Amino acid sequence: MSARRERALRAGWASAERLMDGGHPGHTPVPLPEGVADTWIAFDQAVRDIRRYRYETSYIGDDVVALCHPDGYVREGALRAPDPVLELVAIRCTDWVPAVREQARRVLRAVLDADPAGTVRRLTPLLLRLGRREHGAWAAALLPAALRGASLRAELRESADLPTRRFAARLSLESGEFGVRELARLAADGPDDRAVDLLLGAHIPMVRACGVTALRGAGRAAEAGAYLTDRSGLVRACARWLVRQDGGDPYARYRELVTDPAQVTPYAVSGFAECARREDGPLFRALLEHPGGLVRAAAVAGLRLLDADDERLLRSLLDDPSPAVAREVSRGLRATAGPLPADWLMARVAPERPTHTRRAAFHLLRGQGGIASLRAAVTLLDVRDPGLRELAEGTVREWNWQGSLQAGWADPADLGALLERSAHLFDIHQLAPLFDRLERTGTARPDRAARPTR
Repeated sequence: MSARRERALRAGWASAERLMDGGHPGHTPVPLPEGVADTWIAFDQAVRDIRRYRYETSYIGDDVVALCHPDGYVREGALRAPDPVLELVAIRCTDWVPAVREQARRVLRAVLDADPAGTVRRLTPLLLRLGRREHGAWAAALLPAALRGASLRAELRESADLPTRRFAARLSLESGEFGVRELARLAADGPDDRAVDLLLGAHIPMVRACGVTALRGAGRAAEAGAYLTDRSGLVRACARWLVRQDGGDPYARYRELVTDPAQVTPYAVSGFAECARREDGPLFRALLEHPGGLVRAAAVAGLRLLDADDERLLRSLLDDPSPAVAREVSRGLRATAGPLPADWLMARVAPERPTHTRRAAFHLLRGQGGIASLRAAVTLLDVRDPGLRELAEGTVREWNWQGSLQAGWADPADLGALLERSAHLFDIHQLAPLFDRLERTGTARPDRAARPTR
């Protein structure tokens, strides 16, 4: 526990004890530090604990004590009093008793409607902490709508409360309030560590990249190495630049990372691939044996960047148990390999294969075209994966059945059997003409009049 939080908890407990030991009806917790969220939470718990274990009854009439009372009926009644303490109203919005929660939310909504700016200034730190509770999502959800004003967001970005500053900064970024260049300029204009940290913690890669670049102006270039393994390639590129500017060697750092089993990560492998040399191919091949699927996938992608992969290697990896590896292998085979044996791919579309293997093989078959892609699509019509099934259905619906006959890809009986298996995808007005065309070339129409079901 941080020293600041510990002080806040002690202050809340001390305020509760002063109130309960020397209070009288109408007494209010004046000693509470204004706006310290953890203190109010501690105060609420302390009043309830003191009230419960001392068996005192003389302070039930005090509105503040009543808002924290162990009895839910007392808490609900206190919420109906004029001008209840707003921080305690917010806490009661997360109460475990539904009736108390609902009454508190009505009160808070009315206060927020009457004075949105003043309410969020006062309650944002507390509501953010309450949002972690089981019933806290409602209260926390009030804030984004209430913080529509840019000036209010700017004010909260200067709050003494760190979670509040971060929350307001995130809303500012999401609203597009500042352009990336403006944010970078803000961070680089001086040793403003808060602004740099704001950029570095952003979800948008371009904003994080500006933060990495701003580290140099803030005298923090030594921190750039931590971003060599960022999930964004743009951020990694900026980090490599700054490491070089600071006299370091990103290539050597990457080699150190990817050759150490304790440090290697998928993004470390991706970053290494972005600055690797052709002679590093064996290192990437060694990573194909790594137990982590994402690391193996990054190694496959790295070999492709180095133009060091080959069809035989990729084909051996199409059956990898990791979906990420199969996806990268499929991309590599589509880019570098010639037509693959249709029978070999069809065997990987079979129902007994894992879904990710079936998907990768199907993408390859569709890329090659030919009747095998239609057969694979029909085979996948009952696959459980909705995305793969939708792709297969679209392939069947868009298929040029007559063109397949004219190209000699399949005989009419074969096409008729495939059409019958996929008849449920067409209405009768679409299906009848298709069978008519196939009939003219010797295919028998199926006996069933209704569409078959899956």
